[in-house]
Amino acid sequence: MNRKYPQCALAIAVVLSASTYARNYGAWSNAVPAPGINTAAAEGCPIESPDGKYLYFMSTRNGGLDNWRASWNVALRSWEHAANLGAPVNSPTAADYCPTPLPGKWLLFVSSRQNAGDCAGCKAMPAPPPGSPPAGDIFLTRENPAHGWGTPVDLGGYADGGPNTRGSEYSPSVVETAEGTFLYFSSDGYPDSKSHDIYMSRMRADGTFGPGVRVAELSTDAADLMPNVRRDGLEIVFSSNRASADPRNQDIWYATRRNTRSPWTVQGPIENTAVNTPDGAETRATLSADGTRLYFGRKHFAQVPADPGDVYVSTRVRLNRSGGY
Repeated sequence: MNRKYPQCALAIAVVLSASTYARNYGAWSNAVPAPGINTAAAEGCPIESPDGKYLYFMSTRNGGLDNWRASWNVALRSWEHAANLGAPVNSPTAADYCPTPLPGKWLLFVSSRQNAGDCAGCKAMPAPPPGSPPAGDIFLTRENPAHGWGTPVDLGGYADGGPNTRGSEYSPSVVETAEGTFLYFSSDGYPDSKSHDIYMSRMRADGTFGPGVRVAELSTDAADLMPNVRRDGLEIVFSSNRASADPRNQDIWYATRRNTRSPWTVQGPIENTAVNTPDGAETRATLSADGTRLYFGRKHFAQVPADPGDVYVSTRVRLNRSGGY
């Protein structure tokens, strides 16, 4: 069993909050480009920090596929001072993406620098879905205000009792509930993977995460990937091409549940056509801590010249603070 990071992982459980947020929300607004983020390069994989002060995202603006961070300017209502997270989070020879900030300055992210090859029984890997980054593993690190980022640690390979495979693990999302702390992600590297499917791993008593279990109610024969769970554990968003004739056309879908003990119920794709477009791939959608902001990447796959991809945001309002869905 992989036991390389118990103190790190246990710290995650301590700082995550299980506070219940409002469950009723209005409709999502028309999506607009995230202010201050997009350039002529590719931007995607956006996610707010738990306190809403920073937006983490991936970009190719420096020539490689790296993780970046911008700060929110309240007066200008825009993101600014975008900065490359640098080494050791970003590697000069690997693709680094899907940053997921957690309370306490912890950061999960995906990197192709080390792809677990010890997945006994796993099938040969298909190519990643069109427009997706290369295969990678989930890593964990922490930022020290005085010394910078710590050395990232791989969460461990499938054969060694961890969640990573030699396939593609995307979009780690951690949620703490009364039933335990869970890591959601997508993968195409498990023996039961039908394409890209959504998996859930429970945190063990020693703070490590075990192999993922396929979440059957969220997964189909199509590519279902890049999940993100709302902080209260009652809503999840993810990308899927299950309803599209063109496999490149990923849309944002969502599912809800009445409580964290219940299975998920898929509600469908987000209905606003200014969020899910007919000629684009909407990927790595994430929810703000209060559930009122939805960030995602979009790439128009039929655009000429090729669209490198940008970050978009949609908003909604909370309708009440006590009702169910």
